[in-house]
Amino acid sequence: MAALDDFNDEPAEQAVRALRACNAATRFAAEVVAGRPYRDAETLVARAEEVARGLPWSEVAIALAAHPRIGDRVAGSTAAAAASRREQRSMSEADDAARAALAEGNREYEERFDHVFLIRASGRSAEEMLAELRRRLTNDEQAERSEVTEQLAQITGLRVRALVS
Repeated sequence: MAALDDFNDEPAEQAVRALRACNAATRFAAEVVAGRPYRDAETLVARAEEVARGLPWSEVAIALAAHPRIGDRVAGSTAAAAASRREQRSMSEADDAARAALAEGNREYEERFDHVFLIRASGRSAEEMLAELRRRLTNDEQAERSEVTEQLAQITGLRVRALVS
């Protein structure tokens, strides 16, 4: 519980900085920090996911810009880079064919929707992510925005949980 206590008690600007690694949308961190103190990690995670699901598309787009492509090897020592590597761990086991198919799918997706393909990679194999990418390429713009927002909320929840665990 010490990590949650630390999060609840630290200066707001420090809490905001920590949360930006979980979701880069401008208003996300401020809205979550405004709800402190949280009684437990589950309440904090639920609030973070709720805020993420309620973001307007312009804010979701800011968060998307901070996410690497599925299959990219993320370098750097930032909390966001470390989280991305952890979440995409299954890609280290992907064969060359799956990597190539994901790279091609990412290109096609970005041409169609003009942003990175976002999916909660944690707990999914490369093949599962590729199947989801192909399925989502058939979405219209509005359906895809809904799916992206939901995936962002799930990723945010995982990262916030890791922050206070």
